[in-house]
Amino acid sequence: MRRAIVLARKALGRTSPNPMVGAVVVKGGEVVGEGYHARAGQPHAEIEALSRAGHYARSADLYVTLEPCCYFGRTPPCTEAIIEAGIKRVFVGMKDPNKQVSGKGLRSLKKHGIVIVPDVLKEECVKLNKPFIKMMETGIPFVTLKTAMSLDGKIATRSGDSRWITGKLARNHVHKIRNQVDAILVGTETVLKDDPRLTCRLNTGDVKHPVRIILDRRNRIPLTAKVFKNSRSQKVVYVTGPDISSRRLKTLVSNKVVVLNGKILKSEFDIKYLLKELGSMDMNSILIEGGAVLNSSVVKAGVVDRVVAFISPILIGGAQSPGFIGGQGVLKVKGAMKLKDINVTKIGEDLMVEATPCSVE
Repeated sequence: MRRAIVLARKALGRTSPNPMVGAVVVKGGEVVGEGYHARAGQPHAEIEALSRAGHYARSADLYVTLEPCCYFGRTPPCTEAIIEAGIKRVFVGMKDPNKQVSGKGLRSLKKHGIVIVPDVLKEECVKLNKPFIKMMETGIPFVTLKTAMSLDGKIATRSGDSRWITGKLARNHVHKIRNQVDAILVGTETVLKDDPRLTCRLNTGDVKHPVRIILDRRNRIPLTAKVFKNSRSQKVVYVTGPDISSRRLKTLVSNKVVVLNGKILKSEFDIKYLLKELGSMDMNSILIEGGAVLNSSVVKAGVVDRVVAFISPILIGGAQSPGFIGGQGVLKVKGAMKLKDINVTKIGEDLMVEATPCSVE
C-alpha cells in the first residue's frame, strides 16, 4: 500500500476533479503490475496496474489507495475489470466519499467472491486526497492560505513595498505549490499594487499553470494588467460585482476570460458562495495569495483548510505596515484561530510554517 501511495502522488495536482489513486498487483509475494491515475479522462490506477500484470493478475492480490469505482464516467467501472481479471483479494486504503461509489464498489466485488481487506494505511490514504474528500463532502474546494511575512508579521512596508520579503529559494517553493493546486485566488489590491502574472514559473519538470481567479467587486483593475495578457491560453476567472459595464464585460469575454457575478454580503464577496461556484467548475484546491483584506475574509468565512506562512528573518516595523490578516480581528485571545499539525521547514534563510486550523478534521 505504501508503494501505491507513492505511485498516486506522481499525479499531484493533475487529476482534478478526480482523486489521486495508486494501485499495485501482487502475486506470490512479487509485484506483477502497478499503475496510477495520471489525469482526468485517462485510465484509472487499477486499469493501469491490471494491464501491466496481464495474465499474472489471475488469483493475485490488488492493493489500491481508494475504493474502486463501480459506475460509468469518462471511463468504464474498475470493479468490472477487477472481476474479469480474476483478482482474489483487494486491499483498500479508504472508502470513496463520492456518493456514486461510497461502498457500492466494495459490495460489488464481494458479491463476486473477492475478499476485501479495508482501511489499509487509511490515515495516509486520507491525507493523500484531502481536497477531493472535502469537495465530495461539502461541495467546497480545499483552501490553502499562503503568505510571506517578516519576523514581526508584516507583509509589506507602510508604502506597500513587498518585493522581496522572502528569498529566491522560498519564492521558488511557492511556484512548486502553485504547480500542485487547481487555482490561485487574489483580491483587487494585490493586482493593483503588484501587477502579478500568477503563473507557475518552474525551471524543470511538468509545469501546470493554475486557473487565476481575480476578485474585483468595483471593477478597478485595468484590463491591461499582466494577469489578462495570456487569458486565451491560460484560464482566468474574473469575479465582479453587479455594476460591471457592458463594455468591460464584452472586452473580458472576447479575451476568453470567464466572468462570474459574485454574491455580495454587506461590502464584500460571499466567500462560501464563491467557493461553491468554483467547485462546480472542477476546482478541488485553491491557493489564496491575497493581502490582509482577502485573508481576513477567508478566515472569517471559516473556509481555510491549511496555512502556509513563509517567514523571513527581517523586521519591518511600523503601525501602518500591513500584517498577515487585516480587519478588526478577534476581541480576545481565546477567540483566535487555533492551529495544529505544525510543520516547520527551513528554505534558504526563510522558514516555511505549515499548519491546519483546529476546526478542520
